[in-house]
Amino acid sequence: MAQAKTLTTAEIERLLTHINTRKYAARNRSMMLLTHWAGLRIGEVACLRWSDVTTTDGEIKDEIRLLPDMTKGRHARTVFVSAKLKAELQAYAEQAKCVDRSYPFFASQKSIRSGFGANSLAQAFALLYEGAGVEGASSHSGRRTFLTNLANKGTAIHILKTLAGHRSISTTAAYLYSSPSQL
Repeated sequence: MAQAKTLTTAEIERLLTHINTRKYAARNRSMMLLTHWAGLRIGEVACLRWSDVTTTDGEIKDEIRLLPDMTKGRHARTVFVSAKLKAELQAYAEQAKCVDRSYPFFASQKSIRSGFGANSLAQAFALLYEGAGVEGASSHSGRRTFLTNLANKGTAIHILKTLAGHRSISTTAAYLYSSPSQL
């Protein structure tokens, strides 16, 4: 199976521009940017609750704690929320209005009590990428882009491993894309 596409800055901008023209733009931007700017897996985005992302005062947390049952490898990890991502999440949270802190942070169209499943969210992402004309992208592209961008800025692989929640550096290394110009 081919690796997920790593997006360029221009492709991410095109994607976000497309999302802005669609229904549920703030929600979809926030979900997408959690993968691109924080490296979350699609299943991790799908299972976030209001209490995971916001304080009791409704502010976005600086760190999102993913518990073992929320992650692929069943190992808890902390996700750091950049100022840019925090602003996106805050804009969404203010528009979405928390009804109950135990409810999914990203409600589906069906009900505020039922969030997305990982598969339905992956399908939604595929439609957004397709609509933006970004070929070869999948629900894993954001995570791969996140790790590759940090690596290209000189972030040490052991830091990338921790941010990704990997147990092995070789797993993290498989995520990184080397462009022909770099080679």
